[in-house]
Amino acid sequence: MASLDTVVELISGRFARVEPRRRVGTYLRGLLAGLERKNGWTLAEHAGAVSPDGMQRLLRTADWDVDGVRDDLRGYVLAELGDAATGVFVVDETGFIKKGVRSAGVQRQYTGTTGKIDNCQLGVFLAYASSRGRALIDRELYLPTSWTEDRDRCARAGVPAEVGFATKPQLGIAMLARAHAAGAFTGGSWVTADEAYGQNPTFRAWLTERQIRFVLATRNDDMLTSPDGHRRQAKVLATIAGARDPDTGRPGWERRSIGAGAHGERVYDWTAIALDTTGLPEGWGHWLLVRRQTEAPAGKTVRELAFYRCAAPTDTPLRELVRVAGARWAIEECFQTAKNEAGLDHYQVRSWRAWHAHITLAMLAAAYLAATRAQEAEKMTCSGTPSA
Repeated sequence: MASLDTVVELISGRFARVEPRRRVGTYLRGLLAGLERKNGWTLAEHAGAVSPDGMQRLLRTADWDVDGVRDDLRGYVLAELGDAATGVFVVDETGFIKKGVRSAGVQRQYTGTTGKIDNCQLGVFLAYASSRGRALIDRELYLPTSWTEDRDRCARAGVPAEVGFATKPQLGIAMLARAHAAGAFTGGSWVTADEAYGQNPTFRAWLTERQIRFVLATRNDDMLTSPDGHRRQAKVLATIAGARDPDTGRPGWERRSIGAGAHGERVYDWTAIALDTTGLPEGWGHWLLVRRQTEAPAGKTVRELAFYRCAAPTDTPLRELVRVAGARWAIEECFQTAKNEAGLDHYQVRSWRAWHAHITLAMLAAAYLAATRAQEAEKMTCSGTPSA
């Protein structure tokens, strides 16, 4: 893993002392090793240590700048995978199933990880995806009000006194704001997220004010304003859009693929309906993008619809809106890779600081894998060897 040394060197300035600087390299190698579980004990054993104390100290109390490493991670991913033409930033959350009540932010709450209410922590993440690859670049631990309204409980878990309640969209904005301040957004960058963010006016307004293009999922009952001033639900607008164009006689839907999935190409019918552009930058359009199944599921007569609110320059083609909508699933692949190959969810820590330290290092390990795969793919392309 010679090139992993380069990654360790990249973050070396964030460590005040030699010992934690050396140990972080050992930690990263352990996260990338073929271990069934990647916690303090197993990582220590892999490194030849007799106890997990050193690994636990690295996460809990060692003198290093965790958020600085996070910033280095973002820069590393954008340098290795960045592409101005295809880059998309994706916001989403994932759950970490836990036992007990002492881990920072833990409570019984819904998580898509299991598809039900579970005792878990929730992390909100920012990923970057392009034609070159995808990786997680930022993270925030969600603290429910059951925590933020109990400052003694927060103190016992090491939650800083200045950290209060923030909604998931607010955490998403915080991560996007860091990326924006670092100059990560180019003129063609996009943001996409699910309806928890697409339904949030503050989240949309933050992007609009900075002229950041977006494709955000929304609900079928979202009330939207047409250019003529009429307000209708998204599902009603979709029905209107399904009619044939009176001038050309063509259907209002286009069949397009959003790439390969677990069961082959993901092909849907798509249409975009113009919306009122009040509040948007001059020269920008506002649309409701609708995705429809190509045929009804077995035993049903209705094809399922999905809806997205989009804003971008007026000359943005439908195919570009479709591409960005499809890019949202890249973060699910990031979660899967980081959990399965880099131990993102294998930690056994309870404190606020330790959670952020482990998650940041696991993200860095997963980003190293993504960058390595991108480099190998480029080598094969240059040599004319078809990629697997």
